[in-house]
Amino acid sequence: MGQALYRKYRSRKLSEVIGQEHITRALGAALKSGHLSHAYLFTGPKGVGKTSVARILAHEINKLPYADDAPHIDIIEIDAASNNGVEDVRDLREKLYVAPASAAYKVYIIDEVHMLSKAAFNALLKTLEEPPAHVVFILATTEAHKLPETIISRTQRFVFRPIEPAKVRAHLQDIAQHERITITDDALQLIAEHGEGSFRDSIGLLDQASGQGGTIDAAAVQAMLGMPPKQAIADLLTYIEQGSDITASITLLNDLFAHGFQATAIARQLSVLIREQLVAKTFTGDLAAATGLLASLLEVPVSHDPERFLEIIVLRSLRMPPKAPAAVTAPTLKQSDSSNTPAPVTPVQPAQAKTEIKPSHEPTHSPKASKSPASTPKTAAAATKVPLAEAEPSLEHPTAVFDETVWPQVLAALKTRYNTLYSIARMAKPLITGDNSLELVFAFAFHQKRLNEAKNRKIVSDAITAITGKPVDITCSLDPNLKLSRAPTAAEGPAAQANSPDPSLATISNIFGGGELLQS
Repeated sequence: MGQALYRKYRSRKLSEVIGQEHITRALGAALKSGHLSHAYLFTGPKGVGKTSVARILAHEINKLPYADDAPHIDIIEIDAASNNGVEDVRDLREKLYVAPASAAYKVYIIDEVHMLSKAAFNALLKTLEEPPAHVVFILATTEAHKLPETIISRTQRFVFRPIEPAKVRAHLQDIAQHERITITDDALQLIAEHGEGSFRDSIGLLDQASGQGGTIDAAAVQAMLGMPPKQAIADLLTYIEQGSDITASITLLNDLFAHGFQATAIARQLSVLIREQLVAKTFTGDLAAATGLLASLLEVPVSHDPERFLEIIVLRSLRMPPKAPAAVTAPTLKQSDSSNTPAPVTPVQPAQAKTEIKPSHEPTHSPKASKSPASTPKTAAAATKVPLAEAEPSLEHPTAVFDETVWPQVLAALKTRYNTLYSIARMAKPLITGDNSLELVFAFAFHQKRLNEAKNRKIVSDAITAITGKPVDITCSLDPNLKLSRAPTAAEGPAAQANSPDPSLATISNIFGGGELLQS
C-alpha cells in the first residue's frame, strides 16, 4: 500500500511550512532565545498545518530529529475527540509528574481540544495554569470559540490562516513534478480553488486525480469533483439575468440532475460565477437581486430537499413582467344576473380619530341577488384558485371613501382565498385612526401577532385598496378587555352565517387563550 501524498510531503521543519510565516517566525525566535511557554494554542481551519507545526515544535523544544512520523516516548499525542472525558484528563494529570524518559521536556499535543467535556476542561484548568516544569502543552483546534476563556487565557495563541490559492497551486506543481504526475495548469488551479485554503485537502485531491493516469486536464478534475459544466452554469445565469424563461430554466436544471450533478454543486458553481461577474462588473442584473440570490444559494446544502429548493430559488430569481397595481382599477367579475351588482355606496363625512367601524347588519344585495348562482357557497369555493383582487366583491368603480361598509367586504374577499387569515381577521374590531389608517384591535395576543405579520397585513391592505382605490396603513393592537360580539353580515355570505361560532366555542377560546377558530 502506497503512502498518501499529504503524509509523504508533510513539513518536517519550520522553514518548510508554507503560508504561515507569521507563526514560524515567532516560534523560531522563541526557540532561538529560549523563551518557551508552558502552553500553546494553535487555532485555524482544517489542513493548514496546525498538527504539523505542533510536532515540529515538540521536536525542536527537545532538540530531537524529526525525519518521520515515528512516535517518541516523551511526545504524547492525544485525540480529544475520542478521549474527552474527565477520567482521561485525570489519568493525564497523574502521568504529568513522571519525569521525561530521555528528552528534556514531556510535550503533550492535544488535537481537537474543543471536544473535551466541561468536566474535563475543569480538570485540566489547574494543571494547565501551573504544570510541572518539565511539561509543555500544545493544544490544537478548528473551533476556538468553543474553548472556555479560562483555557485560552492560560496559553499563547497562534492563529493559522487559510493558504492562498497561488501558494497551494505552486506547492501542488512541485509535488506533481516529484511524483511525475502530468497535469495541466487549469486542473491544478481548479484543485487549488476547490481545496479552499487547505493543503491537506488539495494534496488529497491531487493524489486522487493521479490515479486516473495519463494527462489530467480540467475536464477530468471537474468530473472527479462532480462539478457541472461551466457552460451549463453560464446558461442558467443568463436565463436568470435576461428574462422569465421558466421552461428553459427548469429543463436545464432537470438535465443537470439527470446527469448526476448534485444541487449543492450547482448552487456552489452558480454563486462562484455570480461573484466573479460582480467583481468584474459584468453582471447585467440588479445588485440587490444578485445579493439576495447569493444568500439563498448558501441555504441549498442544508435544505431538506436541495433539488426542489434550488428550483424555487431559480424561479424566484427570474425577472417576471411587472403587474399593474391593484389599486388602479378593481376588476369586475362576470355576473350571470345584473341584479348581483352591490348597492351604490353613499359617501360619508370623514370620521374623527378612533372612530369605530360598526359592522353593518343591512344586506348589501337585493333578495333576488342572494339567490343567484354567483353568490352560492359552491361558486365561492370554486373561486379559491383566483387571485385575491379578482375574488373580491364586484364593484363598478372603487369607492373613494373608507367607511363602515368596507370591512364586511374585506372579510368576504379574504374568505374566498385566505380562509385561515379570514378566521383571524373576523376576530378584530376595526377602528379608523386617520384618513388612510386602520387599527385592528384584538382580544387575544395570538390573533394580534398573526395578523401583524408583514405578509398578512399586506394581504388585508391590498384587499382594502382594491375596494376603496386608496392605500391604507394597518396597525394591530391588543385589548384583553375587548368584547367582540357581532353577527355575520350578508357581505360575508351565507357560509359565514352558517359557520358563525356559537357560545360554546367562544367559551373554549377564552379558556385556552384565543386559538384559531377554523371553519370548514
